[in-house]
Amino acid sequence: MGGHYKNFKTVVYIPAQVAAQFTPESLDKDYAFLEKYIGLDKVYLETHRGNCDVEEAQLMMAKSFLESKGVEVSGGITTTIGDFEGAEGGKRRIFDTFCYTDPAMRNRMKEISEYTAKFFDEIILDDFYFTNCTCERCIREKGDTDWVTFRRELMKDVSANLIVGPAKAVNPKVKMVIKYPNWRESYHFAGYIPEVQDEIFDATYIGTETRSPAYTDQHLPEYLSYSLARFMQNAWPGRCGGGWFDPYQCWSTERYLEQAYLTAFAQAHELMHFQWSDLVGNRFVCAMGMQLARIDDMMDGIGAAGGVPVYIPHASSGENHLEMRLGMLGIPIEPVSVFPADAPKVLLTESALADPDIIDKLRDYVYNGGDAVITTGFMREAQEWLFDAGLTQAHLTGRRYAVTRFHITGDEAGYIEHRKPILFPELVHGNNDGWSLLNGGSGDLHASLFLRNTYGKGRMYIWAVPDNDADIYRMPKSTLDVLRRTLSDDLYATGTDFSMFTYENGMILYRYAKADLHTDRVRIHTSRPVKALKCVDNGWEFPANKITVREDFEEREEYVADVVLEPGIFGKYIWV
Repeated sequence: MGGHYKNFKTVVYIPAQVAAQFTPESLDKDYAFLEKYIGLDKVYLETHRGNCDVEEAQLMMAKSFLESKGVEVSGGITTTIGDFEGAEGGKRRIFDTFCYTDPAMRNRMKEISEYTAKFFDEIILDDFYFTNCTCERCIREKGDTDWVTFRRELMKDVSANLIVGPAKAVNPKVKMVIKYPNWRESYHFAGYIPEVQDEIFDATYIGTETRSPAYTDQHLPEYLSYSLARFMQNAWPGRCGGGWFDPYQCWSTERYLEQAYLTAFAQAHELMHFQWSDLVGNRFVCAMGMQLARIDDMMDGIGAAGGVPVYIPHASSGENHLEMRLGMLGIPIEPVSVFPADAPKVLLTESALADPDIIDKLRDYVYNGGDAVITTGFMREAQEWLFDAGLTQAHLTGRRYAVTRFHITGDEAGYIEHRKPILFPELVHGNNDGWSLLNGGSGDLHASLFLRNTYGKGRMYIWAVPDNDADIYRMPKSTLDVLRRTLSDDLYATGTDFSMFTYENGMILYRYAKADLHTDRVRIHTSRPVKALKCVDNGWEFPANKITVREDFEEREEYVADVVLEPGIFGKYIWV
């Protein structure tokens, strides 16, 4: 990779307003701080944001200084415009984004792209490159089409004819990069079209900011910093440059660092720290340098990442972030935008229904021997199609009930009583037509929470998801093991509020740094005959003991090793 680290570059973004205020003295002082603590491999130097345009002389001063220090310098554009005289529409734009039907604004966008391409051989667009304008002109041009269709077509035109085309006309060798934000489930509502723009732009980037999930406006599970980067790497193979995070609303050093950890665990090539002036003098940055070196050593030779495929088509939404919650229960997740027909396992949430052919794909997949887990969110919208396809005769009644008792089928000691109520959708099935592996009840009411159906050579499982999907974390650990075992071919881990990231040559275990968490024991299971689980970082070995697991009236042998995880601490492990 080169630079300060072997497995990634450390990158800082410089907004236009910051670049415009640089003096040679302040730039030298700021650079010294960032170089000392994180090591500066690359910057993206912005030319335009809002009402600010950086003049050529100022750009060249900053660019020349940084390049003299061995820093790679690329360009950046934020497609916000602020108050703009001459525009006919777009007065009601959230975040001051461009109105791309306005001739004056379209011409201005073209000028900005051309201007930036004069100075840089690589240009990234910050993630305000969307359209949310509902001005009179946009309404007229939309006509009878819906907003999603209108905006998708509009941004395809803007991408090709106002951004990439004009830049390459000025500088034929310029590499144009589009950064997508951390709100994947809403891309299509605002004109982001990664499945189309991959033929227009040269590369992509992804936002991995998660901040403090319970208290910030987006409420994004921490695992997004990993899974969204993996999603984009799978969607644009070989062309996803990196992940982008920031210090805002983190409120603790650990929360800020977690974003970087998970971005690096996802094997992002660049770790983008946003932004220059907010990093200089920031206590978070002082801790970052030590951790980056540790992560770099740990990722060395680890091989390709893997996990349970979760099919999330482009332009989809529904049960948003559910797969990320599973990632924080120790289930390694690998989100993909193309149906993984050759994978032995697949998880389908409601988002998968954006694929109009999903029922046919699911039927063929299971018939040919695949194991598919569908959620009750998926089933709620598709149960008539599933019935017609012959995949199941189970159905959702539409009722909800409060589960206070859990039962693992076939385990005589598998009753767990007197739990605080969790609301689940009621899933019913014909007795012995399907087979329930996990049940939930209260009083005399009893229904399936995890149902198995067979079809052809394979199996389809229906997983009842709590009404509040955050209540998954409140379920007993042993009940979640039923789901874990189904999704795992060889390896699974028991616990909550931690992640297991799996690779060709080992695994990384990490327990999240939340205020209410403490040290906890995690049990790693494998069907392979092994002696111990070894922590590569310190050489400690945790003995693997052979146990018998009883479930579904069957017994299976497993080897298990117990590891104590501390919040905020990560480690690399291998079986020996």
